[in-house]
Amino acid sequence: MHDERSRIEERVQRLHDQRIKTAIYAATVPFEVEAWQAPGEPVPFEEAAAASYEPFAMGTPWGPPWGTTWFRMRGEVPAEWAGKRVEAVIDLGFVGDWPGNQAEALVHLTDGTPLKAVNPLNQYVAIANPATGGETVDYLVEAASNPDILADNFSKITPLGDKLTAGDQPIYTFRSADIAILDEDVWHLDLDVQVLRELMLELGEHDPRRHEIAHALDRAMDLLDLDDVSGSAPAVREALQPVLSRPAHASAHTVSGVGHAHIDSAWLWPIRETKRKTSRTFSNVTSLADEYDDFIFACSQAQQYEWVRDNYPKVWARIQESVKKGQWAPVGGMWVESDGNLPGGEAVARQFIHGKRFFIEHFGIETKGVWLPDSFGYNAAYPQIAKLAGNEWFLTQKISWNQTNRFPHHTFWWEGIDGTRIFTHFPPVDTYNARFSGEEMSRAVRNYQEKGGASRSLAPFGWGDGGGGPTREIMERARRLADLEGSAKVVVEHPDEFFAKAREEYPDAPVWVGELYLELHRATYTSQARTKQGNRRSEHLLREAELWATTAALHAPGYAYPHEQLDRLWKTVLLHQFHDILPGSSIAWVHREAEAEYARVAGELKDLTAEALAALGAGGPRAFNTSPYDRAEVVRTSDGTPVYVEVPASGSAPLADAQPPQPVTVSGRVLDNGLVRVEIAADGTLSSVRDLRANREVLADQGNLLRLHTDLPNYWDAWDIDKHYQNRYTDLLDATSVTVVEQDPLVGAVRVERSFGKGSTITQTITVRAGSPRIDIETDIDWHETEKILKAAFPVDIRAPHSSAEIQFGHIQRPTHTNTSWEAARFEVSGHRWVHLGEPGYGVAVINDSTYGHDVSRTVREDGGTTTTVRLSLVRAPRIPDPEADQGRHRFTYALLPGATVEDAVAEGYALNLPLRVAEAAGAPAPVVSVEGEGVTVEAVKLADDASGDVVVRLYESRGGRAQGVLRTGFPLAGAQITDLLERPTEDADLADGGVSVTLRPFQILTLRLRRG
Repeated sequence: MHDERSRIEERVQRLHDQRIKTAIYAATVPFEVEAWQAPGEPVPFEEAAAASYEPFAMGTPWGPPWGTTWFRMRGEVPAEWAGKRVEAVIDLGFVGDWPGNQAEALVHLTDGTPLKAVNPLNQYVAIANPATGGETVDYLVEAASNPDILADNFSKITPLGDKLTAGDQPIYTFRSADIAILDEDVWHLDLDVQVLRELMLELGEHDPRRHEIAHALDRAMDLLDLDDVSGSAPAVREALQPVLSRPAHASAHTVSGVGHAHIDSAWLWPIRETKRKTSRTFSNVTSLADEYDDFIFACSQAQQYEWVRDNYPKVWARIQESVKKGQWAPVGGMWVESDGNLPGGEAVARQFIHGKRFFIEHFGIETKGVWLPDSFGYNAAYPQIAKLAGNEWFLTQKISWNQTNRFPHHTFWWEGIDGTRIFTHFPPVDTYNARFSGEEMSRAVRNYQEKGGASRSLAPFGWGDGGGGPTREIMERARRLADLEGSAKVVVEHPDEFFAKAREEYPDAPVWVGELYLELHRATYTSQARTKQGNRRSEHLLREAELWATTAALHAPGYAYPHEQLDRLWKTVLLHQFHDILPGSSIAWVHREAEAEYARVAGELKDLTAEALAALGAGGPRAFNTSPYDRAEVVRTSDGTPVYVEVPASGSAPLADAQPPQPVTVSGRVLDNGLVRVEIAADGTLSSVRDLRANREVLADQGNLLRLHTDLPNYWDAWDIDKHYQNRYTDLLDATSVTVVEQDPLVGAVRVERSFGKGSTITQTITVRAGSPRIDIETDIDWHETEKILKAAFPVDIRAPHSSAEIQFGHIQRPTHTNTSWEAARFEVSGHRWVHLGEPGYGVAVINDSTYGHDVSRTVREDGGTTTTVRLSLVRAPRIPDPEADQGRHRFTYALLPGATVEDAVAEGYALNLPLRVAEAAGAPAPVVSVEGEGVTVEAVKLADDASGDVVVRLYESRGGRAQGVLRTGFPLAGAQITDLLERPTEDADLADGGVSVTLRPFQILTLRLRRG
């Protein structure tokens, strides 16, 4: 037989694209259309319904960037269409085929009932099936003219990312709005041909099945009447049935499909637009559920459900009904799909607490798994946090994006820093927006790393990122692929069912220990520094407000713990931890609003703390310590006078003049407090840091060396920092001034000023205080660079085999060498409040109050010594998607801590981020709780969420070793229980000597519920 594959394949493609697909709608009549442009922000349906509309012709431009245009569409189904399936088909002037990053609309009945959304891959709204003829159709369509931010494949700098800079010219042209007959025979033929053709092209050229499909398609196309596609479609379909009905091989891979619509809570659109996106997508999904009984949709992010509940009650009611029918599966159990690295430990816990409670309260469902397909890597504390919240499984897809190393598993046990394991899956289909194409099905089988051990994987299907969700075409593909020779088998099922089957099939799955590091998007630890600083400050201000509100509730008669206000503020912070807000990868509008929200949150929390302290009674000035560690340090009074105080953990002390171990001396540019001596060079760098206690020089070279690198990644500007950034740089050594600005027995400080680049300036105040070896570097940057990254280097004379960086509820060790490609790929990593470098007997920590990204490297000097260098990533200047990212003012502090153990790093990390608060108050009561025992660190103190008055304390082992201790209370204790994260008791705690006995394994998290006597 002659090889005619090329002829057949080209024939099938042309007939499908140019004849079959174009005949899906057999006849059309146009709507009569009128339009009203909403002024400013979106308006409620009632306001739009009462507006005055003007006639609108097809082919007319509409929609300024971020605008809302309401269209009234009226029409009548022709009488002769009786018995047909009739639909409205609307093309707003879509660009490309991505539903979420362009024009989209929600169609309403005139009574305000949302029907369904339209987007480029879902343009229809069902009218009647079958039609009786003569039906009147009257719609109000809320159309959003959202701009296509990434129109040029992430290469074009655009002002469209903020309505303040986007302009007001129309950006879309309305193409058509019709009432149409859906020719179901042609529509099904279109899908038959698509599925077979795509399967054929994925099969090997020597596979008999490929040739069988090709010749079957060729013969079927002979039956297609080009002058009557509709009339000949049934015969063509019948001819294809033999090849569509061949069952899959007994050993075929099984793909568990679950409907999905990844909706970024903000990204290339602001939060206000996401609120509308949820209504559009969820309307589509509930409509699809009515059409397909076998459809199941998994949806995470409790925040998005709440938006729909509050703004679209009719859509909310449809969701509730779909949940009852088992077609809608709440998953994930988090408030939002947050970033996986940057939120603090308590914040990750609250993501689960607030998310799981929402689903329990509104649906009676406790979710079983963590659903984070798109976050940019995952910290090694996740397994424990997830399990403590009642989760059994973890799903993500993003690690498949690794730039260097292919992750070795798709189904495995993930072990966290404390030893907790959780069953984890990466879909080998390599997307969370699957549509069951032939290429996707082939990829899922080809990629699957568990062959021979397991035989199933999961595929979230539906259009996403900006929403859209599953379509009827995707459901039809799933049905055709349920049992088809040459393809993996598709079964649509709940993700809980998939994970139960996968775990049963593969109980001895391999184990991965430690973080799930994404070898891409490393710049998300640094981009949009003010957003990150807002998150850090909010997390610590929430801790502070909860502690002192609890103190006041226990000891101040009449004080009411602010449950509702704290709940609302936590949810605001949790929302902004979404994986395109906190990482800094959103448009300008998103980050502008985030900064404003963080300022509002800070103001409210400071007021809450002040109210709680005031409730304790009037008195003299006192220093309040929110840290879980005792403090002895310098604090300033209201007039700026430095005072040395000693304050217990979670307690307070009067501003009496305690005596520091030794005063600070300032001689020229040398600061000395008897613990450290710091010499500042004429160029403003640290030329020497001598640890006087250990009698050793800390630095191996210039310390606090500011280096400005060229930073243009290969593709994703705000997301990525590629290794070549290291090759081109300028050291900032030209100080415009180096001046002593304070020389007090308690404080010595030198200010260094620099100017560079495109008008940027940096002012740094290097401060040494009495009684502390910590050297603070307060930094004020006015930043005007583009496509640059600024780093601060500390090369220390330590041979450190690894660095330790704080993460959620503990720390992680990373090798400082690059023996393998896995280590080499970690050239930029994340950490929280500190990074520690150590050799036996000596260590140094670098502390920060708002910096996350850093790198650690080492070299061997000519003298044989080793220099280990930690460099903090301070600020970047990407231009896509926000062309003004990070421009302007930044203020933050980082510090060098010589002679530091890991315990010292933990304590000083808390101290720098929780500065002593000075307030007028009476003699304060004893701390709510205190701990006797090394390594037991209190992370949160609050009243129970059920308003019972119980005190909830969350603590953890912070050194990485075993810990034993006693938790004592500053109130009468009647009983104590160990609980899960949702404050549900799991067992009684051991009481000992008037307190609670605590025994912890390395990095174990423990939540205690304390009943007051």
